[in-house]
Amino acid sequence: MSKTKIISIIMFFVSVSLAIYLVSSINTSINEATRIEKDEAKIINQLKMIREAEIAYMGVNGHYTSDWNKLLSFIDFGSFYLTEKTETVKILAYGAEEVTINIDTLGTIPVMDSLFTKDKWPKFDLALLPYVPESNPPVKFNIWTDKILKAGLYVNAIEVVNPKPINPARDEKSEYSTRKPLRFGSRISITTAGNWE
Repeated sequence: MSKTKIISIIMFFVSVSLAIYLVSSINTSINEATRIEKDEAKIINQLKMIREAEIAYMGVNGHYTSDWNKLLSFIDFGSFYLTEKTETVKILAYGAEEVTINIDTLGTIPVMDSLFTKDKWPKFDLALLPYVPESNPPVKFNIWTDKILKAGLYVNAIEVVNPKPINPARDEKSEYSTRKPLRFGSRISITTAGNWE
């Protein structure tokens, strides 16, 4: 066998090995990206549930809560009041109007039955709400609540953040909000928008 034939055979095996390695590495990258996308979708879903619960808590109590026990207790045992508002307008003798507003309480509805129905959130589990999906060991979302000064008034603000991003490209120091760990709300503005939206 000649030298060129031996070199050709060696080069063929090297080429095949290199091709297998490249295909395997590309498949690994694609599989990892798909896994991260699926896991982040679960985290976003969890953040949406927390946001609904916090907005409801704010509506009933007048402020957000950073205490998981209070939030879970509110979801499990809290109620919304069902009210009916009527307005009566009376024209006064000199042409002005006098408006009387009556608000009647018709009853209550449990928070759980109102916010977390099976058709809207089929996989809702109250015990798992504080925890970042797919985190091992389990990690709770960080909740920050406070009052911030806006236009001369103190207003309620909230921020809920995933403290351990699954995607290694997400960094708290990033200039872009969409590249920071998944979150909703803000410490500096009045919003409950998520950075995935």
